[in-house]
Amino acid sequence: MPVTATQPPQVSVIIPAYNGSRDIQQAIESVFTQTYQNWELIIVDDGSTDNTRQVVQQYGHKLRYFYQENQGVAAARNRGILEAKGELIAFLDQDDWFLPDKLALQVASFPEHPSIGIVHSGWQIVNETGGAISDIALWHILPDLSLADWLLWKPVFLGAMLFRRDWLEFAGGFNCRYHQAPDVDLVLRLAVMGCKAAWVNQKTVCYRQHETNASRNTPLQVRECQTVLERLFARPNLPDEIRQLARQARYNNLVWSAWRLYFTGHRAEMANYLAKSLSYTPFSRTETVLNWIEYFQKYSREYGHEFAADSLSHSQDWQELMAMLF
Repeated sequence: MPVTATQPPQVSVIIPAYNGSRDIQQAIESVFTQTYQNWELIIVDDGSTDNTRQVVQQYGHKLRYFYQENQGVAAARNRGILEAKGELIAFLDQDDWFLPDKLALQVASFPEHPSIGIVHSGWQIVNETGGAISDIALWHILPDLSLADWLLWKPVFLGAMLFRRDWLEFAGGFNCRYHQAPDVDLVLRLAVMGCKAAWVNQKTVCYRQHETNASRNTPLQVRECQTVLERLFARPNLPDEIRQLARQARYNNLVWSAWRLYFTGHRAEMANYLAKSLSYTPFSRTETVLNWIEYFQKYSREYGHEFAADSLSHSQDWQELMAMLF
């Protein structure tokens, strides 16, 4: 059973909700069916205009429901942190769901690694109806979750993570200026502040892809990710070990951004971001183009798509970019 009034929870699960009546019930049920039961569930309704309130309130005292005027997902998560009673914080988006052992696996990792503030895990990308697309297991390529790993590759997915609440409070929570990248901003700030992380080498959450994903606002998403990096590297008194990562981090982010734009149909913006990456590439121009294609293939596979290299190479935006390069 979930925590009772006389037993304080160890974990607070926070679901920010906005017009989520279609999927939020599955998210809620996935918390109720956890094999680990010392949790509380907090729903922060960020000004929904559909029947989200009615769907959530049917669960009564089994969860804690808070309504606020629409302020964005960062503010909703911050409200959840403020209301949380647990020492550990998990975040779940309204259209995703936890696998049954999510909390058990990650809670057990904290005593094994007493110096860490984050336990990360794998996740499964699924389609709109819940069908599996791919499993993401980044511990194979980023086994240490070092500061360099976070800054260069940004392996951030909140639903796959479990946080110590005191680290979230120390960092000041999510920055509400961001609408698409508050999670990336927070985790990178935590890493720079010295917050250590460790892996649970299993997937713990399903990440649903559909046409109404908030992250589909790709132009804003990539602009915010670029701003996050620029603000981070503009900080005074950054250690040399961090500052030395700036060029590679910018290059990686621009290529990832270009792929996101390609994937969501913004071809002209894609070409613009690839052109920007030339200022930071560690490769020759020919090697850079090959590297772009390699990463487009890799990222496309993760999302269950074959990268159509021929189609891209025949597009006007790509051909104009190649003409500029060669």
